[in-house]
Amino acid sequence: MIDLHYWTTPNGHKVTIFLEEAGLPYRIIPVNISSGEQFKPDFLKIAPNNRIPAIVDQAPSDGGEPVSIFESGAILIYLGEKTGKFLPTALRARADTLQWLMWQMGGLGPMAGQNHHFVQYAPERIPYAMERYVKETNRLYGVLDRRLADRPFVAGEYSIADMAAYPWIVPYERQQQNLDDFPNLKRWFESIRARPAVERAYARAAEINSQPTMTEEAKKIMFGQTAANLGGTTK
Repeated sequence: MIDLHYWTTPNGHKVTIFLEEAGLPYRIIPVNISSGEQFKPDFLKIAPNNRIPAIVDQAPSDGGEPVSIFESGAILIYLGEKTGKFLPTALRARADTLQWLMWQMGGLGPMAGQNHHFVQYAPERIPYAMERYVKETNRLYGVLDRRLADRPFVAGEYSIADMAAYPWIVPYERQQQNLDDFPNLKRWFESIRARPAVERAYARAAEINSQPTMTEEAKKIMFGQTAANLGGTTK
């Protein structure tokens, strides 16, 4: 059994997609990041960076004590190795998969996240920041579109690289992007969206958080933290 500490964000969706695709039994433990639950001591024990998702594998392959993992990319690698699914073992295919996973972790996710912040949530509209991250998101969409020109999935076969990237493309309209400008990416996106496991993963999200909202108090909790107030209080 996998305990998944989760909220309905792109990084959270990555893990539910894998778990649904692999058919692993799992239990969702909601962590409402809008109300500050990510700062609770019990969660920080397994996710010291106070970010979701995190997992606790109650039955690790070595038969030992439960294993806790934080960071969505690390979780996907761990689960791929645990199950032998969606992470190739051959040297070149594995390297290809991992480099595109890191591309998502270091590029697409952070840049699209800054796009979301400055376009939708920042208390003041800063034209330079908005343009900077909308354009960088567009550039990264172009990288992915070119990559998909001659293959069905990011690393050839469906893998954790696709599971990592897809949830960050789902909010493309909020990111001020047009999928019609990226025909290869659009084909890939629609093929993943139609996968039954992906449909199930997003259905689980709707069960947990059916009407996502962002209040002013939630913004203070999510965007106002420093090392000095890591306990979840804001000043």
